[in-house]
Amino acid sequence: MSMNPANSLCKIVAITLCLGVDAVAQPGRTPLVVVAPVVEKTVKATQDFVGTVNAVKRATVGSAVDGRVVGFPVEEGDRVKAMQPLAQLLTETISLELAAAEAELDLRKQKLAELRNGSRQEEIEQARARMSAAMARQEFAVARRKRAESLDRNASFISADELDEAIALAAEAQESYLEAKAAHALAVAGPRREVIAQAEAEVAVQRAIVQQLKDRIKKHTIISRFAGYVVAEYTEVGMWVKQGDPVAEVVSIDQVEVVAQVVEQSVPFLRLGDEVTVGLAALPGKTFTGKIAAIVNQADPRSRTFPIKIVVDNEIRDSGPLMMPGMYARVTLPVGGETVATLVPKDAVVLGGAQPIVYVIQGGERNSPATVAPVAVQLGVSSGSLIQATGGIRPGQLVVVEGNERLRPGQPVRMQRAADTSAGQARINPARSVTNP
Repeated sequence: MSMNPANSLCKIVAITLCLGVDAVAQPGRTPLVVVAPVVEKTVKATQDFVGTVNAVKRATVGSAVDGRVVGFPVEEGDRVKAMQPLAQLLTETISLELAAAEAELDLRKQKLAELRNGSRQEEIEQARARMSAAMARQEFAVARRKRAESLDRNASFISADELDEAIALAAEAQESYLEAKAAHALAVAGPRREVIAQAEAEVAVQRAIVQQLKDRIKKHTIISRFAGYVVAEYTEVGMWVKQGDPVAEVVSIDQVEVVAQVVEQSVPFLRLGDEVTVGLAALPGKTFTGKIAAIVNQADPRSRTFPIKIVVDNEIRDSGPLMMPGMYARVTLPVGGETVATLVPKDAVVLGGAQPIVYVIQGGERNSPATVAPVAVQLGVSSGSLIQATGGIRPGQLVVVEGNERLRPGQPVRMQRAADTSAGQARINPARSVTNP
């Protein structure tokens, strides 16, 4: 019996819609996940304490000099880098002083260089020529004096004035020659070391003046000494600030400090460097791992609690940091002796919902297909790459540690076991991989 092709196509489409997409899905579409076992391990008992998020660094940045604000490029909430300008003060007058001081410094450097280089050869030759000319004048004056003296002794006609003049001119020529000879010697010897030292001192003084002016100009640019966020503004363009006046307040929260008040009975179980879990009321299901940085050895006399400081690496997103100063925190701290706990790899925990969950493998033995089931858990103390999880899980079960971001309840999966999740290794051991048909 013949069949209408159009009717056949409609029947195929109807059958496909009835069976669903999964009925015609290719076997290769079953996702491959990495799994690791739930383990039991001896850990310390924990308890939740109330804490407050504080900034690790907080600075009210002030002005080092008096001046008028001509630039204020930041606003509250802006992120700033280390050494980034927060405000700029007027520097026109001091810039002119700096230009004049730099010119004077250059002049003194040139004079010092001239002294260090000594006399030029042309100057020495010039002094030698003057000395030779003075010597010639001296010889002429001495000869003239001798003739005058001879005429006077022979009773020749010569006046007393003419004799005195000849004697004076000879003496003057002698002194001029000695002066020219000394000048030539100085030209050959060059400047004295004492004169060079004086010039060096003048250069050093002027260089200090220039550096002082540069430092004053630098202080007219008010900067942040560390990276962080502007949380308060205290000035604006056009305002006059005095030395010491606040300009802006900056906090560093790339790392934050969570301060929890712990009762005295629990303090003996805390150790510096212990890893603890921190949660925020503003971020349900989101947890952070921090380390105990300080145990303050002074209790509040009214509450008998000790401040415990935990340093936590903040998570910075495009929208800003997740942990901000003043937030309410919940800190899970060890408060007792060791106990046996159920632990899962931290990578197995899926956050973002009303409660943390892990995907547990069901089936997967022999011909039974492996599927995943979400199990809600409560998190406890950390132990390396593992974290305590209480709820509907038991030791020996397999949980998904990779590929768990887009799973859905009851979804078939192909499994591959992690080599050693308890040691924090991410390498896969092919010999222990399990593949379902």
